[in-house]
Amino acid sequence: MKTILGIDPGIGRTGYGVIRVDGLKIEVVTFGCISTPVNTPVGARLVELERDLTELIQTYKPDRVSVEQLLFTKNVSTGIVVGEARGVVLLVAEKAHLPVVEFTPSQIKLAVTGDGNADKGQVQDMVMRLLNLAKRPTPDDAADALAIAICGSTVNEKALR
Repeated sequence: MKTILGIDPGIGRTGYGVIRVDGLKIEVVTFGCISTPVNTPVGARLVELERDLTELIQTYKPDRVSVEQLLFTKNVSTGIVVGEARGVVLLVAEKAHLPVVEFTPSQIKLAVTGDGNADKGQVQDMVMRLLNLAKRPTPDDAADALAIAICGSTVNEKALR
């Protein structure tokens, strides 16, 4: 059985999802968001993110971390702070000696829905079905993190070495 922590990095909200995989069986352990206060300096928000991610890793003891690669947008300022949050994710995983697998948004959509151009609703519906949830997981960041974790469950152990 493998435990995978999926992360959808962000500065305001970082989605997380923890799943356990045993063969073809996938079950959700927990999911949610780490939120940081808007009117707080970025450095303090990153420290809070680091602390909360470390606590998640200590609590759920994942075997690997699966994270979304940064998608460059037209808003460079947003891309920079998301990149900083993503850096914290990579740092925390490295400090915990966890392998990290990274995926583009289209790779995640393809792994979860079979369509690399799927919309958010399609991804959420498939996450709900794959994890046998009664309803779509919310908020969106947490649903995305579960999709990222599911995508991370497809990576062969030998590829992580």
